[in-house]
Amino acid sequence: MLTRQATLVPTRLGEVAQTTYHAVIAARSQEITLLIHFSSLDLCKPILDAIAGEGYDTPTPIQAQSIPPVLEGRDLLGCAQTGTGKTAAFALPILNRLHTAKADKKRRGATKPRVLVLSPTRELASQIDDSFRTYGRHTGLRQTVVYGGVKQFHQVKSLKRGVDILVATPGRLMDLMEQGHVDLRFIEIFVLDEADRMLDMGFIQPIRQIAAALPAERQTLLFSATMPKNIMHLADSLLQDPVKIAVTPVASAAPLIEQSVYMVSRQAKPALIEHLLAERGVKRALIFTRTKHGADKLTRKLNHSGVKATAIHGNKAQNARQRALESFRSGQSRVLVATDVAARGLDVDGITHVFNFDLPNEPEAYVHRIGRTGRAGATGLAISFCDRSERGFLRAIERITGTGIDTVTVPDSIEVTPPPRPPREPRPHFTPHTHTDKQSTGENEDAKPRRKRTRNRDADASTTRRRRRRGDSPRQDNATRPKRNAAANHSDDPHQEGAAKPKRNAAAKRSDSPRQEGAAKPKRNASAKTKRSPSSGRARTGSHSEASAGGPKRTARTPDSRASRKRARAGGRGRRSNPS
Repeated sequence: MLTRQATLVPTRLGEVAQTTYHAVIAARSQEITLLIHFSSLDLCKPILDAIAGEGYDTPTPIQAQSIPPVLEGRDLLGCAQTGTGKTAAFALPILNRLHTAKADKKRRGATKPRVLVLSPTRELASQIDDSFRTYGRHTGLRQTVVYGGVKQFHQVKSLKRGVDILVATPGRLMDLMEQGHVDLRFIEIFVLDEADRMLDMGFIQPIRQIAAALPAERQTLLFSATMPKNIMHLADSLLQDPVKIAVTPVASAAPLIEQSVYMVSRQAKPALIEHLLAERGVKRALIFTRTKHGADKLTRKLNHSGVKATAIHGNKAQNARQRALESFRSGQSRVLVATDVAARGLDVDGITHVFNFDLPNEPEAYVHRIGRTGRAGATGLAISFCDRSERGFLRAIERITGTGIDTVTVPDSIEVTPPPRPPREPRPHFTPHTHTDKQSTGENEDAKPRRKRTRNRDADASTTRRRRRRGDSPRQDNATRPKRNAAANHSDDPHQEGAAKPKRNAAAKRSDSPRQEGAAKPKRNASAKTKRSPSSGRARTGSHSEASAGGPKRTARTPDSRASRKRARAGGRGRRSNPS
């Protein structure tokens, strides 16, 4: 076969001399792919009819080079930039193999999945599932997609009915495996799409755990837009004697995309994006921001200015993300604001402009962003905004793409640099409040005095409460506050400050009248004899002498009588005389 002689060059990953194709072979293979058709790639008729129904006739370079080795059952390591048709490069041969393979009559029950495709994002998983449905609609094969962000009820229900092709994200697939809803013992083909993005998202351990649950005898296909060292290590552990295909330089931008950059401050970016969306006749634009909060904030600004825009990022629920994509595809929203979650897996026709509102901190992400436009041979515009803090990112992008980006002059109506901040007013000098303030003298009665600041506000509040309980004014100066006598701490009259409380006699602790303070209790007569009560037989004391201060005459009482003690506290009213 003509294409096989020019394009198939098996290589081993361990050999440095065969890590990539020679430039002559790659150029010749791209020239040959323009002369062949899908009908020359040994695909079955139902698949060719589905391809013709979609309006495709000539394969892309990655498709022309990948389909033959996959049909032969070889492991494959494919490297191609985004938007070159990598999904169809493995979907078409997989559908052809499953459709032409003989059915296993020994198996009973629901069909177990024979193909597993892993993708990093939900949008890319949905796109891959749509591609399998579109190209395999005449084959009778069943497929399903599982991803997070939605309930798993319908996904588990589809798996129980039986599927041939399973497209999944690593996180949800691990959950279903732990619950026992997925059986991977009959997997024949294992596909890793956008492997570099999955490693960037931290899916290296889930990928290894999933690969360990697969049969050892299988075909593995790995596709990536970039080829860093960690991807090479992963390929060495998963692939066996693979065929390596690289149709374009790694991390190179599409040649049909016109790139430009505006040197503008961060404060002027919203005004510039509104100006460009209004004056350049943008039909369908995709704007990338670095953060999720920035995407929501920019979407609100555009909608407020009259530009219909929707946002998509990782914090939104899957249903909201699907509605935003459908609104963008149908034309209801002219602008879609997204983070890098939409840099891969977003296949929307007719995107004329891609705006980098914030330059990515990873140069490879820039290539994936602008690859959303200029797809399938169309042209597109990629416009970036760069402020002073992002110039290092711009130099890294130009270094990895190997081309310089043209700088465009900012329109005169847009301020390139932010206006200088007005000088801050000096803070007024603070003076603690005293009696010499204007409020105390009556010069400024409306002004509210300021309290003296303390380091410990809790201690200041407790001091204020303590002063109020004592009757002191919280704002009274210490110099004018009268000193309190130490003996007046328990004075009955809180308003009588400074009055010394008379000392009480030690013998006056059991005074008959608790209200009569300061009256000394008379001493007990030494000649008073102890008598016995006729009823209780207990010792009773004699009568006391009158108090020297003129107090009432006391009669003897029973100390253990509860009623007598209550009557004594009540002031002696209604007290009965004790028997002699």
